[in-house]
Amino acid sequence: MSRRRNSAALTRALEKVTRSMLRAGQRAAGDMMRRSAKAVAHHRAPPAGKGDWIAGQAVGPAGLRRFHLFRPQGVGKAERLPLLVMLHGCGQTASQFGQSTRMNPIAARERFLVLYPEQDRSANPQGCWNWYDTRSRHADAEAATLMKAIEQVCLLYPVDAEAVAVAGFSAGASMAALLAVRYPTRFRAVAMHAGVPPGRAQSAAGALAAMSGRRHEAGAPLPENLPPLLVIHGRDDHVVAARNGQDAVEDWAKAAGARAAAPRRVQRGQRLAMMVSDYRCGRRLRARLCEVEGLGHAWSGGDGGQVFSDPRGPDAARLIWRFVAERLREGGPVSP
Repeated sequence: MSRRRNSAALTRALEKVTRSMLRAGQRAAGDMMRRSAKAVAHHRAPPAGKGDWIAGQAVGPAGLRRFHLFRPQGVGKAERLPLLVMLHGCGQTASQFGQSTRMNPIAARERFLVLYPEQDRSANPQGCWNWYDTRSRHADAEAATLMKAIEQVCLLYPVDAEAVAVAGFSAGASMAALLAVRYPTRFRAVAMHAGVPPGRAQSAAGALAAMSGRRHEAGAPLPENLPPLLVIHGRDDHVVAARNGQDAVEDWAKAAGARAAAPRRVQRGQRLAMMVSDYRCGRRLRARLCEVEGLGHAWSGGDGGQVFSDPRGPDAARLIWRFVAERLREGGPVSP
């Protein structure tokens, strides 16, 4: 009984931190988060982008999960396009995440499909993916359910099943990394924006410690055949500490036997600068870390009218697609 009480208390503590994070984001959004029917309709409205916004659902070990798929205009029956899976953060819907990231206009121009799964509030009241709950196997059940959604989309729509990548923000970033670890041969690339690397938490207590950057649990060794990793993290992130981004690329590099190159500072116009560090096996890029100066817990270069979105930063959506497209052009097997 004592263990159960401790587990329940830790879960409540994690939910309290998440609620505080959501309230901070709501205050920052101001008028955009007024509790009105108009605001609700806006948050559920299809994100901008010339194409179709298709609703669907998939059933797996974690139950039913809804999703939306963005399909560019004019896709022919014989075409097979890349698929980018986008996993939202806590307190976001699939539609809000699409609006925040502005990935759909890039997909319309570059011709790829975007899948936006959505967490069920019965599985997590704050809408967070349960990336940390590996001890109870809830995290693995959610990962398997997300794979069911991906497989369903690959079957029903013009997807090149050999050209699938996954990206996410915050809890979605942590779940994206978990997917890559559990199903490494299914993805050509993975991108984490402000997330915790896999294996650093197995419970609510571990999640809190990892998010804050305190000493956290050591995970099992990662598989050698991981897809290449892009990490984007704000140096001023006080919700998910920046050391998590460093840990993620170092874990990936160690698994792949990759070596770090000298970091370089990159700045485009008036946008926030970032320090970029590459990890390579020979000429092949295995991991890249982009640490954005002055960025907090927000999607870099996103829609400023959305929560957890900072338009000042480098455009994370462009960075992610460029990284994915380069990996697709490399061809060959996923493993190094």
